[in-house]
Amino acid sequence: NDSSVTLPVAYVNVDSLLMNYNFAKDLNEALMRTEESSRASLTQKERQLNAAAQEFQRKLQNNAFLSQERAEQEQQRILRMQQEYQQMAERLGQEFALEQQKLNMELSDTVKVRLVEFNKDKGYQIIYSNTGSDNILFADDKYDITKEVTEFLNKKYGPATSTSNTGAGTKTPAATETK
Repeated sequence: NDSSVTLPVAYVNVDSLLMNYNFAKDLNEALMRTEESSRASLTQKERQLNAAAQEFQRKLQNNAFLSQERAEQEQQRILRMQQEYQQMAERLGQEFALEQQKLNMELSDTVKVRLVEFNKDKGYQIIYSNTGSDNILFADDKYDITKEVTEFLNKKYGPATSTSNTGAGTKTPAATETK
């Protein structure tokens, strides 16, 4: 049993790849900016709602409304504001989830396309992905090509043209500029 034989298989540690792959980091930063922007919009809307509710309470306690009808109109306006806030929160949450899904697909497609390119002169029959200790319970370090793949991907920064058939057949433009 010769321990120097290397099988035509390898694995990539996905956690390490995501931490060190510049395109992945940039996509994650873009996603975080989107989330921060959404959170800021929601916070502003929430402050407006709270201010209106407090003003309504103050006027109610001081009998500042000219009529019961006017107080009810104001209460309805605040309820509409609250409804708008909840709808906005739901919409922004859905938009964020869709954006996250889109960016994850772009990243996944890019890595897959780039791995095919990477493997042209490597000759691996299988390249596994490993997250923590989920998929590969044990493997010799010689099968870990994470660093090599990360360096290759960083040299080919940007989205790769997708060769997969994902329904509509849309392709992301290739961007091979280095950062």
